[in-house]
Amino acid sequence: MITLQQKQIIDATLPLVEANAVNITSCFYPLMFEKYPQVLEFFNQTNQQKGTQREALANAVVAYAKHLDNLGGISDTVRLITQKHCSLGILPEHYPIVGECLLAAIAEVLSDVISDDILDAWGAAYGQLADILIGVEGEVYQSNQLRSGGWKGVKAFKVIEKRQESDVITTFVLKPTDQQGIIDFTPGQYITLVQTLNGQIIRRNYSLSDQPGKQTLQISVKREEGGVLSNYLHKEINEGDELNLTAPCGDFTLKQNAKPLILLTAGVGITPALSMLNAALDSHFIEGRDIHFIHCARNGASHGFAKQVLQTGLAHAQVHHTFIYSHPSQDDVKGVTGHANDFGFLTQDHLENHLQLSSKAQTKITDVELYVLGPKPFMQNALQLAADFGIKESQTHYEFFGPLEALKIDRKVTQAA
Repeated sequence: MITLQQKQIIDATLPLVEANAVNITSCFYPLMFEKYPQVLEFFNQTNQQKGTQREALANAVVAYAKHLDNLGGISDTVRLITQKHCSLGILPEHYPIVGECLLAAIAEVLSDVISDDILDAWGAAYGQLADILIGVEGEVYQSNQLRSGGWKGVKAFKVIEKRQESDVITTFVLKPTDQQGIIDFTPGQYITLVQTLNGQIIRRNYSLSDQPGKQTLQISVKREEGGVLSNYLHKEINEGDELNLTAPCGDFTLKQNAKPLILLTAGVGITPALSMLNAALDSHFIEGRDIHFIHCARNGASHGFAKQVLQTGLAHAQVHHTFIYSHPSQDDVKGVTGHANDFGFLTQDHLENHLQLSSKAQTKITDVELYVLGPKPFMQNALQLAADFGIKESQTHYEFFGPLEALKIDRKVTQAA
């Protein structure tokens, strides 16, 4: 527990720590990886190289210190962190390692002004945060284990089907090797694939691309240029092979209400939207709910699941779709693929057309649940369009795999609308 004196020390030194937060986290990671190489497997080295990991940690540490008197103000951040930690398999014994190395990094970067009292105060603050995260993560692990088909830790699955969805996306249908029954999860969640390659353990998140309630899980993986695991899956993994998974996690999940549902995606961001689409049409969810599926792709060749969405629209009158190709091929332009509704990039008109279509006499045009997932520039644009139209922030949902990154959204337009 943090004492009053320690709280005062943290308040007094917070501006200094905040000003040096990225320097501290930049010192922290190399120090930890050198002293405790066993934790390397929990960190995406691409994010390390880009700097997004250290920036995210710096922002989280500062946000926590600013909310010591009101921890409810960071509840969303805590929920996001705990879901990601549980997906990776972070355990209580990892926290002392992080605490030791974080305090060592603070001492090194702020060596000119640091004192034992200051280090003790920040150590107490970290200890409190660790206790909070460990407690919440324990609840998540227990919940994941108790639900139908649930488990804790890493579980072996067999690839029972592998199929190509586009020139860059391949689907893998996975069944537990113990042949257990129905597997439950919340539409929009993801699993972590844990694979050993060249003696190194790699962990990567992949969204589940089909609805829950089946004896299998399905992931659809984009082949990334330079992506070690994605290329391995595409080239080396075949039907009959085994993969190791952690239980489904994540809070980018389908809200069960009657509000019109807008699924706005680009590229492989389509995968959780497919899970939501299929689940939203299930009778266990809200019947008759308007669903708007807007997907942006480079062209018809890279567009996965186009036929599935089109067929779903034909079978369900409440499903409306728009496909937009930024770099259409000649076949796309000639209409050979039969997929695209428009060419170019996402605009206000695309979103407004769907908002107007979903509007009912007793419903505000912006009273929808909006889900956005895709590359960062796409998400920036899509979320700004949503804010411009006045869709509430509480009804606008998005997710980053890896560290949470900042998206600068101007909501002053919303207030003036």
